[in-house]
Amino acid sequence: MTDPSPPVHDRTPVRVPLNTRPLGVWGSLQATRRNVLSIIPEIATRQPMLSGKTGTRWHMVMDPAAIRRMLLENLDNYPKSRVTKNLLRPAIGESLFIAEGAHWRWQRRAAAPVFSHRNVMNLAPVMSRAAERAVARIAGAGPRAVDLLEEMVTTTFDVISDVTFSGDRAFDRDGVHKAIDGYISEAGKISILDLLGVPDWVPRPMRMLSVGGVAQMKRVADKAVEARADRGPEGVPDLLDLLLAGEDPETQRRMSVPELRDNLLTFIVAGHETTALTLAWSLYLLAFDQEAQERAREEVLSVVSDGVARGEDVERLPFVRHVADEALRLYPPAGMVSRTAQAADRLGGREIRRGDTVIIPIYALHRHHMLWEAPDAFRPERWEGGKPERYAYLPFGDGPRICIGASFAMQEAVIILATLLANFRFRAVPGRNPSPVMILTLRPEGGVWLETDPL
Repeated sequence: MTDPSPPVHDRTPVRVPLNTRPLGVWGSLQATRRNVLSIIPEIATRQPMLSGKTGTRWHMVMDPAAIRRMLLENLDNYPKSRVTKNLLRPAIGESLFIAEGAHWRWQRRAAAPVFSHRNVMNLAPVMSRAAERAVARIAGAGPRAVDLLEEMVTTTFDVISDVTFSGDRAFDRDGVHKAIDGYISEAGKISILDLLGVPDWVPRPMRMLSVGGVAQMKRVADKAVEARADRGPEGVPDLLDLLLAGEDPETQRRMSVPELRDNLLTFIVAGHETTALTLAWSLYLLAFDQEAQERAREEVLSVVSDGVARGEDVERLPFVRHVADEALRLYPPAGMVSRTAQAADRLGGREIRRGDTVIIPIYALHRHHMLWEAPDAFRPERWEGGKPERYAYLPFGDGPRICIGASFAMQEAVIILATLLANFRFRAVPGRNPSPVMILTLRPEGGVWLETDPL
């Protein structure tokens, strides 16, 4: 007989209620404005592929073999969708995240050395110092609940601005941070005009409202890039130094000031938002599962002696890494990605026509019943058996376009999470569970409010 009281780690943490009925165009728009992930049918967690039509033909792909074809074998046939580009291009231009084909390839070759293991390890002290400052802020808040989402956004923005601009006075941190948050909250909302395939030249009102903030953000970044080019590097090279020195080994092409600026803004947006979310969700899950939290803390205290984790500690903290891996599985920052087929193809035996929208609902993929045991449960120990099936786990994408900063992000997440666990115990606040809501990224709406007890 099955034990009627499952272990604590098999209780289900918060999740998105997926839809169980057809939504239609208007219903899809309303759902998208509230939470992009709510348009995913519940059956997507049990089927390899779904197809339909909402303005345009669409397909949701949850089969790893078909995803491999999209992201590796036939990559150029599945560029990012027009909707995705329309949302992001005003802020980050034709940077690595947006560019396609040859323009993407030369930028990737030029930027790849920036994120070598050596360079990422050289930047670890910045992460440790930001983690120390987070500990001081949380301790200074006194015996009350703290919104760890807000705290982690502050912490990771500290990291990315320091490793990008090394404290340059020419870089207005607060101005850039405010512009990024404003852009994500307003311009990132999908318009019904996007869903209906209305041409790009038709204005999207909410995106127009955010143009001023984005223009100011670009001016600030341009000024910082030009000042650094004149000044030159000092001390350990930061991301801007490394990009200024970078060139495509095949063509010797270097990035212009606008190209440097767009890629730096891409790294700033992606480099703090996604890692902050990984940390916030990890802390929520550890407060949800005290047994896992104690196991993680025991590991940290066996490695970290002075309350601050460092770059060389990361490889000796496998369970902390597994917590972050599991948080990324349950709450992937990019919970859904969209591509537009450029030519006819077949995926999973199904016909794909030119112009079809092909969606990888990463949130559903990571909770698929054919790919994961107890898919909705928080089980960091599941990672002890090794990596999952290739193309079944995509927090950073995969194939040639896998996130260039993945190793940077995971090193940062482990250092900060380990430092927090070395200093505090975290407990959930009754009645303050976060709600997973995705606009551009999968955020815990309402924050992650936890009681923090000093050790």
